[in-house]
This record gives sequence, structure tokens and C-alpha cells, in this order.
Amino acid sequence: MADEKLDVITAEDEEFALEGALENAKQYMTFKSGSEYYGIELKYVNEIMGIQSITEIPEVEDYIRGLINLRGKIVPVIDVRIRFKQEPFEYNDRTCIIIVDVRNTVIGLIVETIEDVVTIKDDDIEAPPSLTSANAKNKYVYGFGKVGDEVKLLLNPEKLIRDEDISAIDEVIEENY
Repeated sequence: MADEKLDVITAEDEEFALEGALENAKQYMTFKSGSEYYGIELKYVNEIMGIQSITEIPEVEDYIRGLINLRGKIVPVIDVRIRFKQEPFEYNDRTCIIIVDVRNTVIGLIVETIEDVVTIKDDDIEAPPSLTSANAKNKYVYGFGKVGDEVKLLLNPEKLIRDEDISAIDEVIEENY
């Protein structure tokens, strides 16, 4: 027994190990849409707000619900459920708008409810299987994040809104605001 070497882990060793683990991890804002839970990388999220009055825009895609006034800035909002070709839902006190910055454009994402902010290591993210046009919502999903015994569908926010939709919205804003 006297010859056994004991491994001693210092606080400095633990801190180094934790930093190493977090280097290969990202934080995600998770939310519910339909029966699924999605995550969007926190670096895109500016803020979260409750649902508010939305001014409709004529002749745009149905998932673009309209415009909101965010402290004097006009921001387009899209309904994530409609974008994913799910049944629309009635907005309530749990409905939120996640304000994101995508390609230097501020957009609001209307979601049923916010779940949590989670840290997911790169090793816990799997690429989706090869996609077909039959499963359109998966074109927005770049990976499946494992969080405990749950799976979060990780979104690429840059694919949620098309360039031509941004152009149409910009045109409406320039003409009317």
C-alpha cells in the first residue's frame, strides 16, 4: 500500500479540464415549436421579448408575419411554425419573439415558448441524415444536439429567411417608414 501512487487533482487541473471541455462547446437558446425542441446558437440572439402588436405586410410569404417596432427600429418577424410548414398556433402569454441578427439583418422569430439556454459540446452534435425535399424543415437543421437524454434540432438561422424575402421587406420598409 505504501508504494501506491495517488493521483491528486488540484483546482488548477479541474479549471484547465473545464476550459478544454468548453472550448469545444457552444451555447444554444432552445425553444419549442410543435412537438419538437430547437436550438439556435446564442451568438445570433440579441434578446427575447413577449409577443406584441405586429403590422402585416401585404404580398410576402405567409411565414413572414409582419413588422414590429423595437425601440424605434422596424424589425420583420417570422413565425417559425409556419416556416416549418406546421399548423399555425394561437399566440398566448408564453409566446415569445427571439430577436436575432442574421447576416447583419435583425429579425424576430416567433416561437411558442422558450425552454432554456444549454451548452452542447461539438462531440454531442450529429449531422442530420441526407436530406430529401420531402422533409423541408430539415433544410434549416444543421445538426442534432444531444442534451442529457433529449435531442435538440439545431437551426442554421441564415436559412430561415431567404435573400429575396429580406429584399421585399426592405422595400416595404423604405416605402412606408
